Amino acid sequence: MTSISSDSRADRLQNLLAAHADRLENAPAQSVLTWAHETFGPTLCATSSMADAVMVHLLAQCAPGTDVLFLDTGVHFPETLAFRSLMAQRYDVRVVDVAWSSSGARRSELQGEWARDPEACCRRRKVDPLNRALAPYDAWVTGIRRAESASRRHTRVLDWDERNQVMKIAPLAHWSDDEIRKYVREHALPSHALSESGYTSIGCAPCTARPTNDDPRSGRWPGWEKTECGLHQAPAFPAGVVTSR
Repeated sequence: MTSISSDSRADRLQNLLAAHADRLENAPAQSVLTWAHETFGPTLCATSSMADAVMVHLLAQCAPGTDVLFLDTGVHFPETLAFRSLMAQRYDVRVVDVAWSSSGARRSELQGEWARDPEACCRRRKVDPLNRALAPYDAWVTGIRRAESASRRHTRVLDWDERNQVMKIAPLAHWSDDEIRKYVREHALPSHALSESGYTSIGCAPCTARPTNDDPRSGRWPGWEKTECGLHQAPAFPAGVVTSR
């Protein structure tokens, strides 16, 4: 396992990224996760919105025991919370609830913020809590895919997350929707109850509806020109850019 703990942590991580990004860009997801597990050990984590079981299942197979951060925004669908509990019980990962912090009085004031200022709401309940939660880790696995939206079409398998100062790993970056469905079938994975009733992208309850067009994320933040919560910035090294040094 590679140890990364010196004052030049960011430089070491970026050098590691440059050394492996092109080699792993088209590697199978299983190979990417095995490499990440062997390289980072306990300083590897993942995030999951608990909308499906694919990433959790892959982690359990290739990187058992990995911390899977679940952003508990306080406004999830009950079905999502039930699915989160199922994932924690069934698979060999450690689900860690990451709660947003505010006093009781302040929380009362912020009820309905999603309807007034969804950008601020996402930042308060997702972006800032994740930033704090990632502090002990060197690498962050995410399930985002190029096929999910135009804003994600340049996602690389390995990238650098400047805001959180970690290597960002997207093993499913090149997977299509059909490949996701095929993996679920082949491994008999459980499905989120809402995905069975027409929801193609599942986030917080107040900001999630069924899709309004062919874009699977068109049901997110209905009534707003917003398609991302802010967790995923534009890639530092867009797909197709040579990163080796």
